[in-house]
Amino acid sequence: MQQTPELTRRVRFVLCEPAHPGNIGSAARAIKTMGFRDLRVVAPREPGYRTHPEAVAYATSSIDVLEASRMHETLADALEGVTFAWALTGYDREYGPKLSPMREAAGKATAWLEQMEGDLAFVFGTERSGMTNEEIMLCQGCAAIPADPQSPSLNLSQAVQIAAYEMQMALLAAEGKEGELYDWQGRFENDEPASSESIEGFYGHWEKAMEACGYHDPANPRHLMDMTRRIFSRSGLSKNELALLRGICAAIIQPKKERIGSKTKAQSARASESSD
Repeated sequence: MQQTPELTRRVRFVLCEPAHPGNIGSAARAIKTMGFRDLRVVAPREPGYRTHPEAVAYATSSIDVLEASRMHETLADALEGVTFAWALTGYDREYGPKLSPMREAAGKATAWLEQMEGDLAFVFGTERSGMTNEEIMLCQGCAAIPADPQSPSLNLSQAVQIAAYEMQMALLAAEGKEGELYDWQGRFENDEPASSESIEGFYGHWEKAMEACGYHDPANPRHLMDMTRRIFSRSGLSKNELALLRGICAAIIQPKKERIGSKTKAQSARASESSD
């Protein structure tokens, strides 16, 4: 899998009156790691949050999302162009949309994006008290992250991370890529595989190494080589891995301190023989 789902560009994350710049920076990082880029901030306590040292420090590799975030005076302004907004709240309200678990909300959000026009938003309240009833009434759905009743409070940026993750998973599932990872995460899968000939050479080298360290007795092999083949045939050895194993075998057969200068001595001996 090479890139994030196309529909991620129509999803925005809205923070209402965040008090701590660090949480805004962390939220920028949280959404970017899940493939989203649209961050909106409503009436932050620190208007200069984009360059605040704490926000910059917590954003790390997502400074671009932090700098590109848009600041709004009201939630209504931040929702301009949005035709469905999910309010993130920890509990059901007497007035307002029915509460859905976060995973279910992400699935519904994905179906909505595929069928309707306009953007979709996830809205988060301030750190101390969450979303107000007035803010929730501006949204079309309410979503909750299941949390232990004995410790139900999540940090703002943690809630953003979970929502972004669940939304990305739902979008990937809709594209038939559920359970897949991105290509960069399989960075060792492209290692050149070891050839059958080189693997056979390794087995001979391995047998000599086991004999050198006293573990293998050719007169009483105890199925050592059969077991060795069974173990390494399961691993799918690459060329680099085989080189590593053969280096270990060489060190067992002749420790490095004994090998120092041996190549030079051998070359000198050959030169002397040729001169004679």
